[in-house]
Amino acid sequence: MAQDASSLVLSLRKKVNIKVRQPLQKVLIPVLDPSMQAQLQRIEDLIKAEVNVKSIEYLSADNTFIKKKIKPNFIALGKKLGPKMKAVSALLGDFSQDQIALLEKEGQISLQVEGEALVLQLAETEISSEDIPGWTVAGKGKLTVALDITVTPDLEAEGHAREFVNRIQKIRKDTGFELTDRVLVKVQAPAGLTNSLASFKTYICDEILADSLEFSNEMDQVTTIEINEETIQVQVTKKG
Repeated sequence: MAQDASSLVLSLRKKVNIKVRQPLQKVLIPVLDPSMQAQLQRIEDLIKAEVNVKSIEYLSADNTFIKKKIKPNFIALGKKLGPKMKAVSALLGDFSQDQIALLEKEGQISLQVEGEALVLQLAETEISSEDIPGWTVAGKGKLTVALDITVTPDLEAEGHAREFVNRIQKIRKDTGFELTDRVLVKVQAPAGLTNSLASFKTYICDEILADSLEFSNEMDQVTTIEINEETIQVQVTKKG
């Protein structure tokens, strides 16, 4: 289930073009029963790390925040229903959120179609979720996730810092530094980006093993890098 949850969130990031190194605030996951929530909570830290979100919040199956819609899986039901397909499609179109949740939980549901009883299986339907302003939603089987795609100024600053760390780590590798080498770093960047990096200075220095991170226009050996479509100049030298 961890893999499915992570894959869904990563697909949503790709859909809205938000890089994985850009932290996001929250994922909402409706749970069908306590055991499903317990299973997810056991792997919650792994999911958060893989998809770079701050928190996961669990919703009850009958929540009113995520709206779902349902239609027949025409390939699965075609031979089974024949001419009754139209009637079943109309019935599903009138399904309430409670009925959809029941089908997801039980895996099947009993219907009356033209006076005859029909047991409809979950796999014989297609359930999708509607996007909500500020969120994007996806589902797979019984699992649905809603991703908060609002990038606040604080989250954006952290995203800049993570991208910067990635670029400096590449410079360290390309320069041939040892993994344990301490470095001194100078940066020349636009004011907004400078403020972002400065606010995460401790995190950056810890990640790149820097004894100093200085914002300066005076550099001897300059490397040009790009951080989220902004070009900056850096100097990375080995300490000592």
